[in-house]
Amino acid sequence: MSTHFETIVDGLADQGYAVVDNFLSTQEVDSILDLEEFKSSHLHFKKAGIGKQHNKQINETIRGDYIQWIDKKNCAKPLLIYLDRLERLIQHLNQNLFLSLKDYEVHMTAYPAGSFYKRHIDQFKSNDHRKLSIICYLNSEWKDAEGGQLRMHTAGGVKDVSPTAGRVVCFRSDLIEHEVLPATRQRLSLTGWLLDQLTELKHL
Repeated sequence: MSTHFETIVDGLADQGYAVVDNFLSTQEVDSILDLEEFKSSHLHFKKAGIGKQHNKQINETIRGDYIQWIDKKNCAKPLLIYLDRLERLIQHLNQNLFLSLKDYEVHMTAYPAGSFYKRHIDQFKSNDHRKLSIICYLNSEWKDAEGGQLRMHTAGGVKDVSPTAGRVVCFRSDLIEHEVLPATRQRLSLTGWLLDQLTELKHL
């Protein structure tokens, strides 16, 4: 796992993003997908909105995903394994990039077939505590032709990343605009942010 952490550090330092395969093993992905929340996401997840707290709006012409925030203190063991890995990553990033990261927030995400998220940036104008965005994909045997790529608009050009199971993408929340392209099948992930302040779980 230390090699994965080093790859993320190097990618962030060099280009503002990193892509790492096998951040979660096949068995770890399968254990997460076996949770009731993911097996019945249409029952457990809520429609995601645009904006923060009282300014939040539902707009399916901008984003079409469904989410459920993870309660770090009461989540299932398969999710706890991933969250523990994030905590170790935060320590590694702080030691090597001096980011002063203190916490994280993560939600389970489901994009129904045909849904998308238009080009945007993750850091709120009114709240700059999201420093890094991190997404772990949970889609077994994903084919490029099925779509659903994360499209990052970087200084070096457009970078498309397929949502392959176990793959992690980490990028600067304040710097890299990105979008989610439509897919021909449901697209699942753990989507989160590494923060420079402590935060309590908030159902946005």
